[in-house]
Amino acid sequence: MIRKWAVGLGAVIVAGAAIVGARTAMFAPAGAATAESITLAPAPTVDVAASARNLGAAIRFKTISNQNAADNQIAEWTKFQDWLQATYPAAHAAMTREVIAGGTLVYAWKGSESDAKPIILMAHQDVVPVTPGTEKDWKRRPFGGEIAEGAVWGRGAIDDKGSLVALFEGLETLARQGFKPRRSIWIVSGHDEEVGGTGAVAAAELLAKRGVKALFTLDEGSAIIADAPVVNGPAIMIGVAEKGYATLRVTANAKGGHSSMPPEDIGTIALAKAVVAIHAKQFEKRIAPPVSNMVETLAEEKGGMTKVAVANRWLFGSMLINSFSASPSGAAQLHTTIAPTMLQGSPKENVLPQTAFALINYRIAPWETSRDVMARAKAAVGNLPVDLAWDRVPREPTPVSSSTSQGWALVRAAAEAEAPGAPVAPFLVVGGTDSRNFYAVSDDVYRFMPIKLSVKETAMIHGTNEHVTFDSLERMIRFYIRLIATSAG
Repeated sequence: MIRKWAVGLGAVIVAGAAIVGARTAMFAPAGAATAESITLAPAPTVDVAASARNLGAAIRFKTISNQNAADNQIAEWTKFQDWLQATYPAAHAAMTREVIAGGTLVYAWKGSESDAKPIILMAHQDVVPVTPGTEKDWKRRPFGGEIAEGAVWGRGAIDDKGSLVALFEGLETLARQGFKPRRSIWIVSGHDEEVGGTGAVAAAELLAKRGVKALFTLDEGSAIIADAPVVNGPAIMIGVAEKGYATLRVTANAKGGHSSMPPEDIGTIALAKAVVAIHAKQFEKRIAPPVSNMVETLAEEKGGMTKVAVANRWLFGSMLINSFSASPSGAAQLHTTIAPTMLQGSPKENVLPQTAFALINYRIAPWETSRDVMARAKAAVGNLPVDLAWDRVPREPTPVSSSTSQGWALVRAAAEAEAPGAPVAPFLVVGGTDSRNFYAVSDDVYRFMPIKLSVKETAMIHGTNEHVTFDSLERMIRFYIRLIATSAG
């Protein structure tokens, strides 16, 4: 009996090994167009020192989007836009310019071929505030635009004035060289991306009314990651989709009263139980498109046991998920996240609140919807005496753009020129960008700028000591010049 069992087990192991080997041998990542068929425009010479000075000047304009719009210094946007015109005269002479929706800029550089699909390039003007009390933690003044240690320092150096200045440096260079585009180029620079992006919505509507259907749209959102997952080394991560966004308001109503005589049904207790229950009912983690496309592409590059594991997710799926989940950034790729962020009860310590509420922020994975989120929250709270409602209309996940199209090949080719030898992979952007509004006017929407950052360094975006190196600034300028000249020339 034991011998028969051992023989049977051995046969199962042999069969399993054969399956693993066969699947590994046949493994190929989801098709992605290579850059081989794209002839890039020549690499330009960049005066990065002059560009750095311009970026430093741009940072000194305090185009800060506060949560309370009444706190915004509107004049800063006007001064910044005047500075753009004065600093990049050739680009402004080559393009038409419109200011819409209270501050969003829409430029058009008309192409010679009216039937050629245009391209849309985006970078926003506004920045987030510096968290009060953290100014002392900055090595350089947050709005000083200082140049030191081979970098430009200040809020917006990366998000997103670095990209905006690099884009205009590229446009100015091309205009001075007498560049004449074959396909039209649209530039959209939102003024309020950090607080919802109403300007981008208006810009997309404007382009739709004018019948624009672009080959691709390119915005911020991803980069060259120095220590990318799977390969544990540099990889060009091009965003092909972004998560949805929703904020759930959980409200508990009660009688209130004096804290010296608390009743059994205290509203804050019900609220606390509801928040804990919702957070405890986490969404399942899974490796699904577009995350699976990224994992497969990088696994092919890595080879070895990594490729074996990814080619046989039926066997090693749990191990891969656990590996990705080791970091918050990795885990966020795999599921809809649940983050309780705000709580409010009584305005005074000795008063029982009549109403207490919490806000829970969700970033919705592409394979789920806001309806799934609400259903899960309702199931989690059960019969607890709380009300659930959206704080504002949820934003669903975006569609997934192609990684085999002409637009992808063009963006990929320009990106590869700035990081030779690094693998290129599609990427799910877990935050939000203005470009989410442009699917109706574009075949594909991508999110990428060729700055090189480690996962740890991404913390400075919206954080402390934000800065961009001269190397990354030069990469961005070259990237935009080559992408525009190759795509539209």
